[in-house]
Amino acid sequence: MSRPQQLRLTIADAVSGIITLFAAFCIRMDRVPPPEQFLTMFLHTVIPLIVCRVVALRLLQVHRIWVRHVSTRDALVILAATTLGSFLFIGYLIASGHTHYPKGVVLIEWMSSYFAVAGLRLLVRVQCEKRDRRGIAAPVQCAERRILLVGAGSMGAILAREIARRHNEGLFLVGFVDDDDAKHKMLLQGGSVLGGVDDLPSLLDRLSVDEVVISIKEPTGELVRRVTKLCEVRPVRLRIAPGFQVLETDNNLRSVRDVAVEDLMLREPVKVDREAIAAYLKGERVLITGGGGSIGGELVRQVAAAGPSELLILGHGENSVFEIEQEMKLDFGVTPTCMICDTRDLGRLRRLFAEHRPSVVFHAAAHKHVPLMESSPEEAITNNVLGTRNLARVATEFGVRRFVMISTDKAVNATSVMGVSKRIAERVIQAESYRSETEFATVRFGNVLGSRGSVIPTMRRQLSRGGPVTVTHPDMKRYFMTIPEAVQLVIQAGALGGNGRIYILDMGKPVRIMDLAHNLIRLSGLVPGKDIEIKITGLRPGEKLFEELLTEEESTNVTRHARIMSATPSDLPVEDFDEKADALIAAAQCGDKKGMFRLIQLLAPTYKGYTPPPNGNGHDAWKGMARVEQLQLPLEEAQEPAKP
Repeated sequence: MSRPQQLRLTIADAVSGIITLFAAFCIRMDRVPPPEQFLTMFLHTVIPLIVCRVVALRLLQVHRIWVRHVSTRDALVILAATTLGSFLFIGYLIASGHTHYPKGVVLIEWMSSYFAVAGLRLLVRVQCEKRDRRGIAAPVQCAERRILLVGAGSMGAILAREIARRHNEGLFLVGFVDDDDAKHKMLLQGGSVLGGVDDLPSLLDRLSVDEVVISIKEPTGELVRRVTKLCEVRPVRLRIAPGFQVLETDNNLRSVRDVAVEDLMLREPVKVDREAIAAYLKGERVLITGGGGSIGGELVRQVAAAGPSELLILGHGENSVFEIEQEMKLDFGVTPTCMICDTRDLGRLRRLFAEHRPSVVFHAAAHKHVPLMESSPEEAITNNVLGTRNLARVATEFGVRRFVMISTDKAVNATSVMGVSKRIAERVIQAESYRSETEFATVRFGNVLGSRGSVIPTMRRQLSRGGPVTVTHPDMKRYFMTIPEAVQLVIQAGALGGNGRIYILDMGKPVRIMDLAHNLIRLSGLVPGKDIEIKITGLRPGEKLFEELLTEEESTNVTRHARIMSATPSDLPVEDFDEKADALIAAAQCGDKKGMFRLIQLLAPTYKGYTPPPNGNGHDAWKGMARVEQLQLPLEEAQEPAKP
């Protein structure tokens, strides 16, 4: 409140003190006015009482309470302030020798004072709400929006009060639904609790609801999915309230947002060991490759919060690196060191490591789009395999303490070039861990919601154009996590240690892409198949119906984090692997696709995306290629092994 408003309320409190003390004498003596001797007593003590009252109210900062939104908590503060004022007044009476002062007067005045101070603020609030309803300040003519709230708790009460305050804008509270039977048929802020969540379909039809708002402090993914399903065939807008703190500080409906697909997949919040993370990142020079991408960018944000001595961002695309640099400067007050570099350039990597000496590396740079890599397999191999090997060897050469690579579930029993290139990259990390003091680890997980080029942004663009929304196969399923959730677990996995381990994140249950499309359309207030067509396009090259998280050779072990499993990798003959990897990279750089796919099958026997010719001798082909094609490399340095 402004200072003039505070002054007016302080004066009103002082006047109410005079009235309550006089009324207390009249009630105690059962006379109006009281007898002369008590009237004299009143006149002698009314000023000290006012002083005690005002001092107590100021000490407990009652004058700073925002009257427009006075709450139960504020009423308790007022009770404490009036009680303190009465004790101060009693102290004055004792000190001044008023030993015969009627005790009943003090008690009555205390109770009257509380109701006067609290009632005054309640009256001001009522007047404010009446003025808002009449639209005195700025009347607006709007079409009526009929709103039904899911949840008749404290958050629902706040939203209901705000809807009533903005009645002049066309907002109308239809009522509440709540699964607590004890609340049914009760009134809350003028709205009735009409039934449970399962009653939504009949209520939506009967009451012509325009919007359904989930007004629950921490709704579960199960509840959000349930509400979405019940609203699916009705053209209502489904929205969700923000965190309770946002409502308390920004008490209006502008902060209520549309339900997002991410809300449907809510799981138990990820709990990370912040002390362990701080211990291995605080004060370190942390390098993040692919820092301009979806995962890399979130890694930059979360690592910055751990307090590294220097934050190094390495990327190949200058625009994305520039954007994350500006975000860190403007939003986080952190100035990272940004470097434009292709991880395939071994010489450039060595110079950067020699200059900046990173001690922790998160490797998130990779080609990830399955259909694109099917048509450009050489790029997948050189970027994902050679780039990873270059980075791992330079990390060993310059004494990096920890190295964490981001992998994908598409690497397991791969059917795509992108997937198999990440599988070979996993084995590159495993091979380097055998001969290095650097702690190497790989983290494998599925799709992340909202990452660039992923299914959700693609479907949203299709929706914005009016459809159709495309799905490759009605039975296709994928694992999903939110970007912040995945990155939290990646950083936590880095704290668990290396030794070539592969960490697998708990992705929950796989989600049908068809269900995802239906939910996205429903959340836009449209009906699938009626307002927006869903078109089946067929599997693209390299795609699988189902993704897996473990190969047949791997077994899982529990870790000290409930959401992270450790896969024990199979034995790897390092020298034989290195020789074949050299030949594979050489074939990719020379554009020899036939030889490249033969070598891929030697390095990743479970790869199902390519069948060699019946007369081809794939098991011997790599030997000659390794000798011949390495001579054709434009940069000899690219194949030079790192010196420990």
